[in-house]
Amino acid sequence: MSLVLTPAERRALRRATTLLDLDRGRLACSVLAGSLSLASAVGLSAVAAWLIARASQMPDVAALGVAPVAVRLFGVSRPVLRYCERLASHDTALRGMTALRTRLYTALAASRADVVAGLRRGDVLERVGRDVDAVGDLVVRAYLPMWVAGVVGAATSLGVALVHPPAGAVLAACLPLAGVVGPAATVRAARAAELARAEHATELSATVMTVAEGGGELAVNGRLAQVMDGLADLEGRLARARDRAARPAALAAAVDTLAMGLAVLGCLAVGVPAVASGTLDPVMLAVTVLVPLAAFEATSALGPASAQLVASAGAAVRIVSLVESAEASTAALPAPRHLRPAPDGGPVLVARDLAVGWPGGPVVARGIDLELRPGRRLAVVGPSGVGKTTLLLTLAGLLEPRAGTLTLNGVAPWGAARQEVAAQVTLTAEDAHVFDTTVLENLRVARGDVTASQATALLERAGLGPWLACLPRGLDTPVSSDAATLAGGERRRLLLARALACPAPLMLLDEPGEHLDADTADRLVADLLRAGAPTSGDGGAAGDGRGTLLVTHRLSALGHAEEVLVLGRTGSGPATVVRRGSHADLMSADADYRWTVSQEQSDD
Repeated sequence: MSLVLTPAERRALRRATTLLDLDRGRLACSVLAGSLSLASAVGLSAVAAWLIARASQMPDVAALGVAPVAVRLFGVSRPVLRYCERLASHDTALRGMTALRTRLYTALAASRADVVAGLRRGDVLERVGRDVDAVGDLVVRAYLPMWVAGVVGAATSLGVALVHPPAGAVLAACLPLAGVVGPAATVRAARAAELARAEHATELSATVMTVAEGGGELAVNGRLAQVMDGLADLEGRLARARDRAARPAALAAAVDTLAMGLAVLGCLAVGVPAVASGTLDPVMLAVTVLVPLAAFEATSALGPASAQLVASAGAAVRIVSLVESAEASTAALPAPRHLRPAPDGGPVLVARDLAVGWPGGPVVARGIDLELRPGRRLAVVGPSGVGKTTLLLTLAGLLEPRAGTLTLNGVAPWGAARQEVAAQVTLTAEDAHVFDTTVLENLRVARGDVTASQATALLERAGLGPWLACLPRGLDTPVSSDAATLAGGERRRLLLARALACPAPLMLLDEPGEHLDADTADRLVADLLRAGAPTSGDGGAAGDGRGTLLVTHRLSALGHAEEVLVLGRTGSGPATVVRRGSHADLMSADADYRWTVSQEQSDD
């Protein structure tokens, strides 16, 4: 392995193999079954050669002994043992891939938010999908063929040497030629092709995700054809990379065939004089010449195994890099603190002179003061890119405040136990995922014990009662993962119903009306603000009493908000709260706010 891999690749493979948590007993059983299966092929070749050569001398049938029975035994045992080897090796590999994916997800879930957010979705998809599969293929397509080839090659050379030592020496010299020289000569080209393939595959995954999730928007903007042309170009480059990777495999096969031919000729060269001198039985000459034809079956798999080793090493480097960066960010975090019990009125989220921004990046907004408690309804508005989403992530405890103070029940949510924060504060992003399952199970993502009657009530509160009534299977109707079976308003309201299903008493929502038409967006925002109204008072508003803070760029539907915070920039520095107050107060006292609302209404 040291001849074909770099030190970094060897280290990554060792770490990745550890993360696979392979069952050594199952792995040993698969190596044993594979070795016995290939040994059966060699034994079948040897017995068949002896039987044919001996039968050509026309002896008495009894002289053939048990050879016909041995032929049947080896012929039947080979596929049976091969099947057993496949069962054991694939079971071991699949268990290992499950363990690796679990470890990867666990590391990402426990890491800082900026570690995950800094990855493209195509990168994540490629690493938890194809890269994990490539590391798991180490067992079946790389390590197993190598171990089996080593065991069977040594055993066959020893067996032939017992019959005729010079022939055993010839076989022992030719097997390494096919098993080491050929694959080693192709590894460099295979690595270059694999690097190109990995790069193009990641780009391909990212582009496919863009088309799958944003195909409608791209078509409306007239960019779908351009993106599809780029996708076709990526696929062409990926196909060319696969073609380049196939050439080393062909070269390895040619070297394997050459070595096998040399072994046969060499056995003939040392065997014929031995037969002539009487030191070797003519029948055994046939055995020593024909056995290499079966023995080289083991080395024929080493070319693809070496290519797979390079592919798996590249995948291991990427996975280990991701795992180690996630673990490093987790190790840098202080020990999780416990939140204080919520007061009688429910949890309280307080920000004072808060500054927000991504770790390592500039501060995007500062000087933010707010207080969110059950029954309180706040809205944060401002132009795109002003830092509204970064503010929400900070309020949810996912990003560390850059300055100022942020407390939840008197304790900073950043660094607190995430389960405790999530039990009191829920965040629903504008691009929250709709899962490829039923409507009911999509709601149970937020709370696993939601009953059918509760789900129906939640959907009716979100304005989806008529939609639910029209579904062919009701709550059991499947919803595609990209929500292609839902209209934009229906998707947003389904996410609203999921947010309402969450038991957390404080709710943070990012752009709930994004990508909707103006009327639908305003109705949805109004529904959200009414949903956070107190259960009693406030004119009898039908709410659940939870605290609601939503981010939006539209102002028209904020009449139900108790306070509106307007973020903006007065210069080139970070954004600040330039205006705040109720919607009615801002309409009457702020000309810019009133003008923006009038423009929205005229556009509608």
